Amino acid sequence: MSRELGCSRWLLFAACTHLVFLLPPLRARAFAVSVVSEGAEDETELPVLQKTEKSRTISKIGRELKGIVFVIQSQSNSFHSKRAEDLKRDILKQAVDLGKELPTVLLIHQINRHEGAWTILPLMRDFSVTYGRNSSWIFFCEEDTRIQVVKLLETLRRFDKSKEWFLGKALYDEESTIIHHYAFAENPTVFKFPDFAAGWALSIPLVNKLAKKLKSEPLKSDFTIDLKHEIALYIWQKGEGPHLTPVPEFCTDDVDSYKVDHCATTFSNFLPLCGEPVNKEDVFVAVKTCRKFHGDRIPVVKQTWEREAALIEYYSDYADISIPTIDLGIPNTDRGHCGKTFAILERFLNHTSPRTPWLVVVDDDTLISIFRLRKLLSCYDPNEPVFLGERYGYGLGTGGYSYITGGGGMVFSRTAVQKLLASKCRCYSMDAPDDMVLGMCFSGLGIPITHSPLFHQARPMDYPKDYLSHQIPVSFHKHWNIDPVKVYFTWLAPNTEESHNGKKVGYNREDL
Repeated sequence: MSRELGCSRWLLFAACTHLVFLLPPLRARAFAVSVVSEGAEDETELPVLQKTEKSRTISKIGRELKGIVFVIQSQSNSFHSKRAEDLKRDILKQAVDLGKELPTVLLIHQINRHEGAWTILPLMRDFSVTYGRNSSWIFFCEEDTRIQVVKLLETLRRFDKSKEWFLGKALYDEESTIIHHYAFAENPTVFKFPDFAAGWALSIPLVNKLAKKLKSEPLKSDFTIDLKHEIALYIWQKGEGPHLTPVPEFCTDDVDSYKVDHCATTFSNFLPLCGEPVNKEDVFVAVKTCRKFHGDRIPVVKQTWEREAALIEYYSDYADISIPTIDLGIPNTDRGHCGKTFAILERFLNHTSPRTPWLVVVDDDTLISIFRLRKLLSCYDPNEPVFLGERYGYGLGTGGYSYITGGGGMVFSRTAVQKLLASKCRCYSMDAPDDMVLGMCFSGLGIPITHSPLFHQARPMDYPKDYLSHQIPVSFHKHWNIDPVKVYFTWLAPNTEESHNGKKVGYNREDL
């Protein structure tokens, strides 16, 4: 009886062993574990199967990782470059933990000294030449994107890498907006573009196609305003190229959120703070205005954010003691204001305390949180030449320059102002666009523009709600068709409910 039972066991084992090699890898792995628990006599053989299976899995992951080129949309400023390096180390550490093969991780500010590298498209030909044969994907992300490498591999496996894919978390405009040149005015929701914070991916066949197009049709000298929308438009090519494919695993929820179990990416959606906020007395605020706006715009400033500023002056073409404003002796111009802005820079350097390290220049219809700005500035070294705000570009496909758009606020370290005024770079006319002239000057001096998406050239309604949902904004711009006081207390006040005229008020962002 015992011999028959023993034979039955060996026959069962032989049959099961044969079955193991017919099963898919993951099922075979589970089956091997269950057989080991059945009898000690099999322990010498099954670990070999497990090791083989593990080796195959590691090898597959290694090949997949090797096929991804990670591109971090980094900046050269010391604060931002350190954050990008930290992310690079995290990606490589995850790769080491998975096996021997390491992916390529690039930092955009190190790839190319070309001023327009941050606009991505000028790099496509280099990407195609270098990675077009041996890679599968180019995966782009921001310095605050957090990546779960294993989940990212699982996500990308769903897409045929031999086809043209444009993947990301989809954003769309609910209404046509000026920052997108009122594109798709009849129904702006139909056009999707990626939220860079969640990461986005291009398959190599698409990269190669874009590189070929750029070779035959170089980029035009034009403005770069909202890069994520403009890249999506270029890839779409009026219907000849692919639309963005939404990927639910590309997320912008915070890493600690309960919503992120399925996510391959998350985002650190908090206001950077690198120690104590800078002192109120360390920030000098210059407001550009003119006589015709003294009656409607300046009262908004005084009702909202003026109280947050310890050092503030209003510069106008007319001295009004009730505000008070300072007449710099520069005639008002309908556009440009370059002469006025350079006069403000001269005054800051020569008539304020040298111990005041920061200058903020805003329009009279800029809405700004000085409270949040002081926190943000704790991350920057005023001994470096810092020029900070929302970055735009002009002619970057053909060697143009980047600049900080003035409406959202321009932040200068005193060091940056000193270097600028020590140069011979000045306005070519009094009504030249001040922000663009400043961009040209700093570019010529080799001083990089530092971008923060927390500054905004337009109103909250001009941006997708999902885009603003993971931000703690520092500024918005324009009073057109909005209640600017309501916008300030909804989006920018130190608390979501702020005391106003002795009463507690709170607003719902969905209403704006």
